[in-house]
Amino acid sequence: MGIETHNQQRIHTYFFPFMAHGHMLPIVDMANLFASRGQHTTIVTTPLNAPEFSHTIQRTQESELRSYGIIVNSFYELEPAYADHYRNVLKRRAWHIGPVSLCNRDIEDKAKRGKKPAIDEHECLKWLDSKEPNSVIYISFGSIARFNSSQLREIALALVASGHQFVWVIRRLEDEKDEEGFLPDGFEKRMEGKGLIIREWAPQLLILDHRAVGAFLTHCGWNSTLEGICAGVPMVTWPVAAEQFYNEKFITHVLRTGVRVGARRWVGFQEGGGCDVGKEAIKKAICEVMEGEGAESIRNKAKALAAMARKAIEEGGSSYCDLNALIEEFGALKAAREARKDPSVECAK
Repeated sequence: MGIETHNQQRIHTYFFPFMAHGHMLPIVDMANLFASRGQHTTIVTTPLNAPEFSHTIQRTQESELRSYGIIVNSFYELEPAYADHYRNVLKRRAWHIGPVSLCNRDIEDKAKRGKKPAIDEHECLKWLDSKEPNSVIYISFGSIARFNSSQLREIALALVASGHQFVWVIRRLEDEKDEEGFLPDGFEKRMEGKGLIIREWAPQLLILDHRAVGAFLTHCGWNSTLEGICAGVPMVTWPVAAEQFYNEKFITHVLRTGVRVGARRWVGFQEGGGCDVGKEAIKKAICEVMEGEGAESIRNKAKALAAMARKAIEEGGSSYCDLNALIEEFGALKAAREARKDPSVECAK
């Protein structure tokens, strides 16, 4: 993110997103938050996002150490120990201004966020409206991760065995041409009315916020993790790469709002890997979070976190105040820079 002096009234803030489509979403949300406070914002991106950017990630980490501070898509009450450690022990500036996805308040905003969904939002809502509260599990592994056919087949078998209704967002490896081959014979026909399959992009916020959704099987990407928290939905955790394994620990061991599916190996985003988690393990985790002995406790904790998240962004909340403080900090930096350029200020000194 960069700052430019635009005029005396507003600061022009530039946002540079992580180069993957799903990661554009929090940047757009963050820019909207700045704009809602009267700031001028510009999002800078590439014509085509690069599939490999490990060198860029390394440079980003180096830049963070040299930066003035960091802006965090989180809220203080979610992880106070980490926020305090960063500010008080590491002596770094940090502003927790999230969850930024909560700036999408109405159905249209939630439905149109990101790519055009592969399903009409009204059709999706109609299907969910026909279900009982907390009776559907939503399954999505984010915008980058892909599983091969054998792993997708195990997921399908587990869904049948669990007996629970589901919304499943499927993204296969690009070089696998067989559209239906990974599904058990007659799967979609047998699951008609009980399961909704969405190929590629889904209106995730809209789905998670629906009363019918009782759990979220997720890859534990931070965006999806926060969106699940904001919806007050318990999670079945299945990390595949990067920091997702740390996020899983945070969900299951710190927040205690999720159940592990048992993934242990870094599969990678586009590689597909092998079939690492079998039907029985997937079924067990789904049933535990939907109907197990501790399911009600997990659900109550998830609902409490959702209330905390919404309070944080309201006027007077921790994230609301941090965003105001950040904008004021930018204003002070701008004023100081202009003062250094002003000859009259130099003479007065």
